[in-house]
Amino acid sequence: MNSDMKYSIDSTSPEATSELGLVLAAKLQGNETIVLVGDLGAGKTQFVRGLAGGLGSDEVVQSPTFTLSREYACSNDLQLHHYDFYRLGEAGIAGQEFAESVEDNQVVTVVEWADVVEDTLPQNVIRINIFATGEQTRTLESNKELA
Repeated sequence: MNSDMKYSIDSTSPEATSELGLVLAAKLQGNETIVLVGDLGAGKTQFVRGLAGGLGSDEVVQSPTFTLSREYACSNDLQLHHYDFYRLGEAGIAGQEFAESVEDNQVVTVVEWADVVEDTLPQNVIRINIFATGEQTRTLESNKELA
């Protein structure tokens, strides 16, 4: 299948955006990297909430904008590592931590504002663009099928 192929799905609410994360989680086994692209408030963290729940985490997912990263324990010895490099011009030490995360077979890595770690990204990333189409509605476009 052509890797440039775009899949598109509409979300009608924040809960539906979380549900899409939950559905994608069922397809993950560890050692996947997901790049989320979207403006502030687009629903990236909402998507990660569903992803974490689908991976078996019962922790409250919060945006890592100010902490740079958050880790969540999940089922089957998996972990979810969520990075947000919005405030960084260069990754620095957080980039080293990120590089270790994407190499770990027991980790699903999610990154927002990935420009500063573009060189570290594996070739087979799942790239999801989230576009606000209304106050509650979103369109998610991906290089992999989400649902």
